[in-house]
Amino acid sequence: MQFWLGASFVETGQFLELAGAAERCGIHTLTLSDHIFYADFESPYPYSSTGAPRWNADTHWPDAWVTIGAMAAVTTTLRFAPNVYIAPARDLFTVAKQVSTAAVLSGNRVTFGVGVGWCKEEFVQTGQDFHTRGRRLDEMIPALRELWAGGTVTHHGAHYDYGPLSISPVPSAPVPFFVGGDSEAALRRAARTGDGWMGNRIYTEERLDPVLADLRRYLKEYGRAEDALQIIAPLAVMPDAATYRRFADKGVTGTMAAPWWLATPEEKARYGDGVELKVATMERFAEEVISKM
Repeated sequence: MQFWLGASFVETGQFLELAGAAERCGIHTLTLSDHIFYADFESPYPYSSTGAPRWNADTHWPDAWVTIGAMAAVTTTLRFAPNVYIAPARDLFTVAKQVSTAAVLSGNRVTFGVGVGWCKEEFVQTGQDFHTRGRRLDEMIPALRELWAGGTVTHHGAHYDYGPLSISPVPSAPVPFFVGGDSEAALRRAARTGDGWMGNRIYTEERLDPVLADLRRYLKEYGRAEDALQIIAPLAVMPDAATYRRFADKGVTGTMAAPWWLATPEEKARYGDGVELKVATMERFAEEVISKM
């Protein structure tokens, strides 16, 4: 079982210290979320009962790839992934250049967590069509793989038409694609083209089991083996090694956690609410859970 750190809503200045602590604690991958700006969104946020986002205008959303590049410079083994990057809200070559550069600078420690997004306002402001975002992502994924393989590439598709051309630098190993979301379209996209699937919710066992069944069914439909896809699922369970082993038996290869969300009153009183609390709770999580796996 891999342990991924969910570092959404972290203040930008805390990421370098957090990355160093995550590596020391045995975290496999540090994730951070992606939004471009805050506004009075008309688009409903799909992961709350009211449709309102869980953050405000003061919440930090640092650029994922700049932040990953900085964290890579102060670590050696920790991996990084956006959870998830809204690639179709950007043009293809901006995405290709940013991810490729981060992969090179980190020594191939980047996983490309990608999704279609829900916030129409961000697509409007970046000049990308919101309504074709799924179809464009389906075309973008193989196009990015070709660009990152190096050499001269030509592409003539429904949404992207270019070449012959090449980009540099490119990573020395393939960048894994992990598809986020639990809609049918997202699960099919993960099963058809992904190296992994990342859940966008905190899953109870009752909610996760149908998702896993759908992924197995779609993998079979697309002629892929069940173990072709890594499964990263944030779990609605108290941290416990035996419980995580039970989910591993279901096919879950990794989970995502932010240990400071379960800080004890004593820890909050001792460390406050800054990076010291995050580090202390990660260290306790590593001792009580990761070391026992």
